[in-house]
Amino acid sequence: MKKRLILFLLALSSCSSTHLVNNWKNPDIVIFDAYKVLIVGMTPNMDARTNFETRMKREFTKRDVEAVRSIDVFDVHFTDSERTDEELDEVEQTLLDRDFDAILFTKVIGSENRQTFRKKIADWNSYHNKFSEDYLSHQDIYYDADYYDTFTVYHAETSLYCICVGKERQLIWRGSIDITDPDDVDKATKDYVKLVTIALEEQDIIFRKEESTDETTSL
Repeated sequence: MKKRLILFLLALSSCSSTHLVNNWKNPDIVIFDAYKVLIVGMTPNMDARTNFETRMKREFTKRDVEAVRSIDVFDVHFTDSERTDEELDEVEQTLLDRDFDAILFTKVIGSENRQTFRKKIADWNSYHNKFSEDYLSHQDIYYDADYYDTFTVYHAETSLYCICVGKERQLIWRGSIDITDPDDVDKATKDYVKLVTIALEEQDIIFRKEESTDETTSL
């Protein structure tokens, strides 16, 4: 099951700006249902946060699961400064009082610059027989700044927590996702939401795959 999921998500992300690096599901959980989920996008960029939380909420709504954006729950000053564990316990209790049973929490945890070669790898038939030919053909590696493409990869993480009465915030699922050079932030957000949605769906976490109504014949 896990191998099939990884292959499916790799195929999905091959033409996307987002890539699932790895994911973990609580081994004690086979199927997880939630009926009211708080969606939290942790970023100081309010536009990006609003866009992400709105798109994610839309996916929950399409699947008849109630979801609420954190921007509609947290006080405008809540994210202005550090909060204590006691304050977060109070937030959790408030969510329980309002019938929330899960939190989907997303944040960017790091970034790095990477380089790729612009030039294509030479065909085996065209390899040089002499060192001098090989050297002269590729010497611009030393001094040509345009020989490489530099891009930024952002490392993001989405975690799903169950908030249950009398229990600690229990981790149900976590996915590590890389976002590559998101020049089009809106598209990157759309791709990210789609990837998370399908990952949850494939593992019977909140969402369920729609069964085909077409009749099939076993061979």
